[in-house]
Amino acid sequence: MGQQNALHRRVRPGAVTLKHVAERAGVAPITVSRAINTPSSVSASLRAQIEEAVAELGYVPNRVAGMLASAHSRIVPVIVPSLSNAVFIEVIQGVQTVLEAEGYQLLLGNTQYDLDRETELVSTLLGWSPAGIIVAGLRHAERTEALLRGCNRPVVEVMEAGRPIDMNVGLSHLKAGAMMGRHLIERGYRRIGFVGGRLEADYRAMQRYRGLDRALAEAGLARRPPFEHPDSSSPEVGGRELLAVLRQAPELDALFFANDDLAVGALLCAAREGIAVPKRVAIAGFNGFGIGALTSPALTTIVSPRRDIGEIAARKLLARVAGSPAGPARVDVGCRLAVREST
Repeated sequence: MGQQNALHRRVRPGAVTLKHVAERAGVAPITVSRAINTPSSVSASLRAQIEEAVAELGYVPNRVAGMLASAHSRIVPVIVPSLSNAVFIEVIQGVQTVLEAEGYQLLLGNTQYDLDRETELVSTLLGWSPAGIIVAGLRHAERTEALLRGCNRPVVEVMEAGRPIDMNVGLSHLKAGAMMGRHLIERGYRRIGFVGGRLEADYRAMQRYRGLDRALAEAGLARRPPFEHPDSSSPEVGGRELLAVLRQAPELDALFFANDDLAVGALLCAAREGIAVPKRVAIAGFNGFGIGALTSPALTTIVSPRRDIGEIAARKLLARVAGSPAGPARVDVGCRLAVREST
């Protein structure tokens, strides 16, 4: 113990090195390096021993030195269009779980559904020489696509299925919309509308509308433009839009909302206003949030495996970084219909 205290006294704050940590923990420097950079490669007990030495000495790993030595950092940027939408939070959680287990750190960017802002974020974050990059969506500005194609790093585009720049993990929103459309038609609904916001920017929601529209066309039913609002999705907006749409088109007998935030708000508003669901109007959503199963009536929705998308994307990226097989370039995780009382 006296030797350890002496070591602690002679190391200046800010001058602690990996070698000092190894001496304090009683292990080789390479073991400390593995514990910091790839925690899963070290036993839990040894990792705890090293973490204790790191905490006692106040050691901060020199990420810049590691980046210069390897030509890339242990940072992985994740760029999403919104941090207020729980969909993307769950994807981020999936990514973070996988990255942190292997000693990588997530760096977050929010485009706010702005493709020009996405270009700025990609340009800035690539300047940190990341190990790779994960981006929501397959639609980018021309400059962004050029940056991603030329970055010489693994790129994983998530949330939708399609032809990627490099790798892709997601689902077909067109198929999801058609799935809900066919369900509503099979249930006997004939005057079906779609409600969503900022659909030019939220083009995945627009694809769901187009899937619904395709199902209506195949059934020979009346088709109509989506009922669009300018606001971000929230339960408050969903309730407001339910009343606005029924005033504008009282003949409708079913409404497919772009996401569960809106649909749950519509259900709560319907209960408050005495609008019978599904007798007066059926209500459906998309995403599969847990709260939809708790409403009265419970919400019929399409369930998307959001956390799985994040975990699969991170594993594919790290496999590519390690030079290991990353599997197919395109992974369609699919989705499923959760039929409940609201339809």
